Amino acid sequence: MDNQTIHLAMQASLKRTKIIATVGPASNTKEMLLQFAISGANTFRLNFSHGTHADHLKVIKLIRAINKESNFNVATMQDLQGPKIRIGTVENNGVEIVPGQELIITTDRNHIGTSEMVSTSYEGFAKDVKVDEKVLIDDGRLEVQVIKVDGSKVHTRVVHGGLLKSRKGMNLPDSKISAPCLTEKDLEDLEFGLKNDVDWVAISFVRSHRDIDYLRSIIKEHKKNTRIIAKIERPEALKDLDGIIDATDAVMVARGDLGVETSLAELPVLQKDIMKRCFQKAKPVIVATQMLESMVNNPIPTRAEANDVAAAVMEGADAVMLSEESAAGKYPLQAVKTMNDIIRSIELSPEMDYEREFKLVPNSRYIISKEVIQNACILARATKAKAIVGMTESGFTAFHLAKHRPKCKILIFTKDKGLLNTLNLVWGVKAFYLPKYESISKSLKLIEKLLINEGCIDKGDLFINIGSVKPNSNLKTNLIKIGYVDED
Repeated sequence: MDNQTIHLAMQASLKRTKIIATVGPASNTKEMLLQFAISGANTFRLNFSHGTHADHLKVIKLIRAINKESNFNVATMQDLQGPKIRIGTVENNGVEIVPGQELIITTDRNHIGTSEMVSTSYEGFAKDVKVDEKVLIDDGRLEVQVIKVDGSKVHTRVVHGGLLKSRKGMNLPDSKISAPCLTEKDLEDLEFGLKNDVDWVAISFVRSHRDIDYLRSIIKEHKKNTRIIAKIERPEALKDLDGIIDATDAVMVARGDLGVETSLAELPVLQKDIMKRCFQKAKPVIVATQMLESMVNNPIPTRAEANDVAAAVMEGADAVMLSEESAAGKYPLQAVKTMNDIIRSIELSPEMDYEREFKLVPNSRYIISKEVIQNACILARATKAKAIVGMTESGFTAFHLAKHRPKCKILIFTKDKGLLNTLNLVWGVKAFYLPKYESISKSLKLIEKLLINEGCIDKGDLFINIGSVKPNSNLKTNLIKIGYVDED
């Protein structure tokens, strides 16, 4: 990279809130992915609702090449499709339905839809829905209400009509869906993702912590360290929200389906509540869907979209996500740059909420480590330290430091190369590779040299070190040490 490009990449890396960019036809070249990374993208999302394994493998290889050649640690996220329910094929690719009319929905996939009867891809549809329950189509633009179930045919009354097109999604907010959270397609896709060492896997339409536990068991069977993102999209998930947050590694507020299955009026409150619970448990939280959607077709976002991104940053999201904007839009790179600019502007403003303290639960697991980490953040604030420097093998220290949103830098060292990419999703964390831990004094001296060379700290800077007295043992963080970079 030339000097100007290096400067741009360094400026983009100063932000704390991370950017997830979905890769698609508009962005699946090496040059575009590199420009994304330079402009502030930290994680690349591979949407397995689209594309073939060959398509995704090509992108994974490009990301690995970019990381190796340009010294980035961009993470890969595999987003599984889940049990997405869709309308089947409709004649003329769309039929008009009007309020008050009857519409039959059949599970006969071979039926070509008309204005009187359409099919669905979901075999269990007629078993799962009950009379008076509503069915939402095309992101809630169309609504029908069940009036009768007759074998494989569900009779409905149109509440909100319009143009009903082929392959549009269906939501069943009132129904208990019997389909497994991980479909056969998901399991095949997961096998592919684990084989190719994706850093994160996002599970769609989570209903309870048991879905996370099942996915975790598959990952363990494959002897992988892939982390899990639970996508909160269904009202059912809200009933077991704490259980899901406990079981997962991170959470995505997937506002598309969640906004359809609950209500738009409730969505802002739900988003804030989910984020608050994630903060308490040191679980990264992603805000996603339609953040800069108008940039699919326009070079600048609407004021409301810019404000939406800003609000998510101010509320403390670990990451904000681009979907169609970066995957299939006309201005994919501009969308990444715009999101990065908004984040930097907010993080430099006095409105940004840094330095969070939490009431820790006495006698809880790893309470000593949690107390050490919280007090390191308090000490950093009191001494105006330039950075908090930590060592981790599992990521625990990084996740819990980020929870407190310190104003200074969070610089993490690990001997696990795979963890470098994983941590690039976590708020404020910049990770470095340290192949071997030695004694505390030797390791800290080596780390100090590395950080000076990387331009993270300068002579005269004060910084806080945290770690374990026995770094190669199973002990978690139990040490705080103030460091000072000598002037000579």
